[in-house]
Amino acid sequence: MNKRMKMRPLAAACLLLASQGVWAEEAARLDEVTVTSTTIDDRFDSKRDEPSNISVISGKKVDDAHIQNAIQVLQGIPGVTADLSSGDEIKIKLRGIENQRYMGEKPGVAIVIDGVPVFERTGKVNIDLDNIESIKVIKGGASYLFGEDALAGAVIITTKRGAKYAGVTVGGEAGSFGYRKQLGRVGFSGEKGSGHIQISSREADDYYFQSAYKTDYIDGNFNLYLSDTSDLTFGFEKSDRAKDKHGSVKGVTQAERDPRGMLGRDYTRNYDVGLQKLNLTYSNNYDPRSNLLLMGYEYRDHTTFWSGPQSLNPNGTAILPTAPNYYDAYTTLNDWHQVQRGMKGEWRSTTGSVGWLAGLDLRRNEYQQLNKAGVNYCQRAARPGPGCAPGGTVAAGTVMTDDTTDESINALYGEVKFRPATDWTLTFNGRYDNLNLDYFGRPGQENGNVAITRSKSFDVNSWRAGANYAVSQVMDVYGNLSTGFRTPTVDQLYRGTMSPSSGKTANNENLRPEESLNMELGLRTKTEWFGLGMDVDAAIYQIDRKDYILAVNGQYAGSSTTVQERYDNIGGVRNRGFELALKSDRRRALSFDLAYSYIDARFTQYDNFYQVLGSIYSTSPTLAHYNNTGKAVPRVPKHQLNWTGHWQATDRLHLSLEMDAKGWSYADEINQEKLPGRTLFNLLANYDFKEKGLLGAKWSFFARVDNLFDREYWVTARGTNDQANYITGAYDNVYNAEDLSIVVAKPRFWSAGVSATF
Repeated sequence: MNKRMKMRPLAAACLLLASQGVWAEEAARLDEVTVTSTTIDDRFDSKRDEPSNISVISGKKVDDAHIQNAIQVLQGIPGVTADLSSGDEIKIKLRGIENQRYMGEKPGVAIVIDGVPVFERTGKVNIDLDNIESIKVIKGGASYLFGEDALAGAVIITTKRGAKYAGVTVGGEAGSFGYRKQLGRVGFSGEKGSGHIQISSREADDYYFQSAYKTDYIDGNFNLYLSDTSDLTFGFEKSDRAKDKHGSVKGVTQAERDPRGMLGRDYTRNYDVGLQKLNLTYSNNYDPRSNLLLMGYEYRDHTTFWSGPQSLNPNGTAILPTAPNYYDAYTTLNDWHQVQRGMKGEWRSTTGSVGWLAGLDLRRNEYQQLNKAGVNYCQRAARPGPGCAPGGTVAAGTVMTDDTTDESINALYGEVKFRPATDWTLTFNGRYDNLNLDYFGRPGQENGNVAITRSKSFDVNSWRAGANYAVSQVMDVYGNLSTGFRTPTVDQLYRGTMSPSSGKTANNENLRPEESLNMELGLRTKTEWFGLGMDVDAAIYQIDRKDYILAVNGQYAGSSTTVQERYDNIGGVRNRGFELALKSDRRRALSFDLAYSYIDARFTQYDNFYQVLGSIYSTSPTLAHYNNTGKAVPRVPKHQLNWTGHWQATDRLHLSLEMDAKGWSYADEINQEKLPGRTLFNLLANYDFKEKGLLGAKWSFFARVDNLFDREYWVTARGTNDQANYITGAYDNVYNAEDLSIVVAKPRFWSAGVSATF
């Protein structure tokens, strides 16, 4: 693709759609402008007149799919490039943004659960898959509504609520690799309100070595009707999650011989995560044209895990795979706490052809980190030869880091939507964020056993300008310019001060926020092809990122004598693409959904990438220099296609066959090693009794088979530097496919279950 984005795919789609007969059931267009944007609630959800690309997945679709991780439904949305490790552990990414980063870093997507802007320290999304009312995906820069980290968009998850969950529901599932799930829900509904409480548990031995996981949830929602126009909603969720290894192996040889990862150790493992979400929302429709929403929330995350596999005993001798404590010998015990608290308020109103929204977003977040030595060990950097150098031994229990970061965010945002002519709707959004970071480090070995205090603040503006043109009552053309941003972290700003013992890392207090500019043009329509009703959404886009923050010596290159390590605004990235979503009329016996994505993601500036050949811990590693400007962003396949065919065989039996295909991509920034493409098929059957049967309950049965044809493939592959051999532990000073970190896919697996509603 040349420097100017070609418009041919969308133009061809527009001509094709315009040539079709419009759907007989044309929706009447409202004359009054209504603002549907919100960061608090989904009750105003609507795609009509929206200038941005939006996809919505209903909670019923999630429930009917009986998924074990969210990717199993998100892959049906064009542009989703989420990461899956093992179990239900995912990281949502959009349009290839941040696919070059690993699992423990921010995704470039704002994750909002019941109005709470959730940032989890592991960078992943933890949500009860059995408690989803809807998932809405907004693509393109979305900081104009959601603020921090919405470089590529936002994912808004709303949990179950309402009178439809009255009654008692119980269910159970079982499947391959020891998968088990139990669920129980009790709900009520009356003139004064409605509510429910749900308890669920999922666990599995999983396919990979030491990758067993277990998640326990208790959650619920209560809605009190205060008057004919106002209500109060309280939602809560508490979960305990245990998760061990990620299933990664080292190099193509181990991937072939040891796909389950029986040999070798993950850099991190043995995660124990406790989460608690509380939110209270007040809504009042003061008149038919005005609404007030107020919300307060608290989100707690307590995560413990191991990191840094131990390689040297206190006497300096190597720990070999034959050692009895090899798999459980980790140098660091990590204990992280975070508390996110906030208040939001939104007022929306309309006066005929003009509607507006005014919002206030106040956040007070606290992040605590306590890291201790888990065992007695010898630091690699302190070992000049046989034995451990004086002062190089670290005793178990030694405090490595003990710090607190207080983050305060004060933001104002708004939207104005008006119709200057009958068929035109214009939308303008703006948001101002004031972000303050206050860091306090208590004495610990990493910072030289001295106390450290640092502060930094940022003022950031973000916006969207968009338009929607109604070609007909069932066809809209839309477009927008929108922005996203992400501020530097305390670690990026002050790494040299916070951890001088970790290497020659310089501070950089002049870091600027990363910014993205999204340009998007799309078309939505209802049409008819060969007598089959169809919903169509097509879009082309370009996202330009500037001031991209990364270490100047590349990813995980460590310190060296020739490169001064620090974080900097090293350059930019450009993502271009075309997306197409087709949904046929599900009321017919035969129907289908299709999602296609074309993504071209490249570094527009990445002048310095240093690849380490040999051990990263040696005193003078060999560094290979690369200029990655113009190279493809790794792990972003140019082509993705998801097709699901549906057959309503009877009024009770529904069958679905899904095909999910991804093209190949590069596994590294230097574009040397490849992640092969793959095509998978999944089969799902649901049998539902709509009338009451045994014990006066409505019964539902399902069976699901994933990777139906038992395809062998890699879930993901990442390459950065030369890695030690997975058996001998030696470095060969050459970077090739043997140095990739690979997650091999599970073989064919199945699940089946039953539920009853009384």
